[in-house]
Order: sequence, then structure tokens, then C-alpha cells
Amino acid sequence: MNPIWQKRFLTWGIIVAVIGTRFLLPIIIVSVALFMSPVAVAILAFTAPEKYGELLEGVKSSITSFGGIFLLLVSLKYFLNQAKSVHWIEGIECYLARCGNMKAIEIIIALIVLIGLSAIKHFDQSGVLVAGLIGLILFITMDGIVGSISIEPKQLTSSGLVLFIYLNIFDSAFSLDGVVGAFAISSNLIIIMTGLGIGAYFVRSLTLYIVTQKTLTHLIYLEQGAHWAIFGLAVSMLANLIIHVPTTLTGLIGLACIGLAYQASIKAVRKNSVKHKLSL
Repeated sequence: MNPIWQKRFLTWGIIVAVIGTRFLLPIIIVSVALFMSPVAVAILAFTAPEKYGELLEGVKSSITSFGGIFLLLVSLKYFLNQAKSVHWIEGIECYLARCGNMKAIEIIIALIVLIGLSAIKHFDQSGVLVAGLIGLILFITMDGIVGSISIEPKQLTSSGLVLFIYLNIFDSAFSLDGVVGAFAISSNLIIIMTGLGIGAYFVRSLTLYIVTQKTLTHLIYLEQGAHWAIFGLAVSMLANLIIHVPTTLTGLIGLACIGLAYQASIKAVRKNSVKHKLSL
């Protein structure tokens, strides 16, 4: 993104994240799933938040399926790529990169997982299957559009818009499950939206800081660690459709992936520094 779209990512993007993803989208999902009027669901969210929380919990399987499949595809697309040259966990990542010679293998894997989960799931099988397919189709569409964007100066405006849309869909896949879980902490919708909004702003600000400081250029394994964290989140979300996976465990998996990748990057920087000094 150019600097203008980076600023919009923090301004317009936060409005989309708080009002769109964390308020309107859950209402639409509940409305469609339960054949209720969106207005009625919105009124219920403010007047009877406990009841609204129960309705959200009722469609949690669909939300989890959508987010899990979308994030699974994001991680698989990254690792199943022959052009990927930097590998953190070499034994696994080199093998996955070689598997990338099979076209659309990540879609095949995601479909097998989705069909398997919908068959195992004892209730709401159709909801899991449909939501997962929506996540899959959305990923294919956005990945195709992002892959075709140009970095020519004349195209930077349209490219920034495409990336803006993609990142907000990505945010939705991450955060929808958190919206459901937030009702276990508080039933006050304003508090929930404020808390989730502050979290979204912090993460987006940190992302832009990492980009402007060119952190990924120096910490070479951090990107790999992030995608392993995404993969871990996707697996835990999809596994949660069958068995209960503690939220703490999911968070620790992500933290461990980022932490270990950071340590490995620091070691690589020091090793390269020593080699450089010896060569001099």
C-alpha cells in the first residue's frame, strides 16, 4: 500500500473493523442463519444482549467454519509455493514448497477437510459446509484479484483499494470467532465493540510499524512464524467444531510460533554479522 492507503487502513479500516466486522456482520449472519429480520436482531443486540449472545453462540459453527477454512487456505497458499526460497523449519517447509507444483493443491486440501468435518459434525452440517464454501470461494476470489494487481504508479489507487478490501476480509476471518467469545466476558455490546476496536487498532498500528521499519527484511523468519501461527489458529478453529479447544491453548500456539521465529531470526542476523566480519 502507498502511504495514503496505509493511513486509510488505520482510519476507514477501523470503522469497517468495529462497525462492519464486529457489529453489522454478526447481525447479518444471525439474521440469515435464523431467518430473522436484521433490524430485529440489531434491536435484540442492544435491548437483550444476553439473548443475542445466545443466538451468536448458536451460529458459532458456521462462523468457525468460515474463518477456519479461509485462514487454512491463507497458510497453505503461503507454504505450498515453489517460489518460496526462505525456509524456517527447513525439513517441513522445503517439502511443502515442492508439493506446490500441483496446481490448486491448497484448495483440494481445504475441500477434503471441509467435507470431512461436515460429515463428522453431528449437528448444523449444512451450516458448516455452506459457511466453509463461502470462505473458500471468497479466498479464491480475493487471491485471484490480489495476484493480478499492478504496482505501476497509475494503478496504485486501485491496488490499494483491493489490498484494503482483502485485509479487512482477513480481519473478519480472524475476529468473528472473538466476537462470539467476547459475550462470555461481557454482555454490554458497547464495551465489546470498544475493546475489540482497541485491539484492532493496536494490531493494525503494529503492522504498519513493521512495514515502515522493514522489520521482515531483517527478521527473515518472522513471516514464516506468522503463517505457522495462522495455520495453528485455523487448525484449532476447525478442531473446535468437533472437540473443545481452550482459547488459551490457541493463543499460546500463536505466541510460540511468533516467539520461536523471532529467536531464530535474531540468531540468523548474528550469524550473518559474524560471517560478514570474518570476510572483512
